[in-house]
Amino acid sequence: RGLAAGPEMHFGFQTVKKKERREKIKKVFENVAKKYDVMNDSMTLGIHRVWKDILQKKMNPCPGTLLLDVAKKTGDIAFQKNNYVRSVQQRQLQRKLKHHQNLSWQEIFEKKKKDKFNSLGDSQVEKNDISREMLKVGKQKKKHLGYSEEKSWVLGNAEELPFDKKKFDVYTIAFGIRNEKNIDLALQEAYRVLKPGEKNLCLEFSHVSNPLLKKLYDLYRKKVIPVLGEVIAGDWKKNQYLVESIRQFPPQEELKAMIKKAGFFKVDYENLNFKKIAIHSGFKL
Repeated sequence: RGLAAGPEMHFGFQTVKKKERREKIKKVFENVAKKYDVMNDSMTLGIHRVWKDILQKKMNPCPGTLLLDVAKKTGDIAFQKNNYVRSVQQRQLQRKLKHHQNLSWQEIFEKKKKDKFNSLGDSQVEKNDISREMLKVGKQKKKHLGYSEEKSWVLGNAEELPFDKKKFDVYTIAFGIRNEKNIDLALQEAYRVLKPGEKNLCLEFSHVSNPLLKKLYDLYRKKVIPVLGEVIAGDWKKNQYLVESIRQFPPQEELKAMIKKAGFFKVDYENLNFKKIAIHSGFKL
């Protein structure tokens, strides 16, 4: 598919030099950063949140899980991870309190406050993105949502992660790996920064096999998405890259083989929404 080789690569419906492609992609996201969440909700009818919830269940983080969220955009995966951990903690606390029926209300209150204070569930996320504007919007979103975690928001790309090897418990990349000029290198970097025994999760658009659904999906991508983008973001129609990048991205089995090649074991994927979306997973041994 020419995604990782040769001096030229696809960028939307045109071909550009490898060096130019990253800057062009960066510019696309810089231009739409402030409207990115609205665009996601409009173009997927909000279903992208369900896909990310499914990703959280596959991640199954616990308090203290150190997550690296690459191509994090405005931070949805990190914020949903914190919500997931808080929900688990709340259920655990409720179960504990049921076994302490003889405690006074003051003792129950103090116990709950102590458990909350000792929790590290909200503070274990590192976020990485190529777009400075996306990082800025993500920080504003964090403040608006009331999160107190202060882990770093690092400018960079998936092919050159500025982190030590064997550092993270989970690596996630949602709707970002298809933007990399060298997918193999990005997967190798994911392998490098994960601790042995830990998980790589990739959420990405994929390929519909049913001919009728494929035709309808292609029509939606080519005709509806650009119009929505133009209305919401103003100049999205000029950046047909994101529409074409979905078509150019490797199908499920091909990406699975690439993840295996990077060294991951027990590689698998789950199709969502008639195979329009897939979550690939693999473990580092």
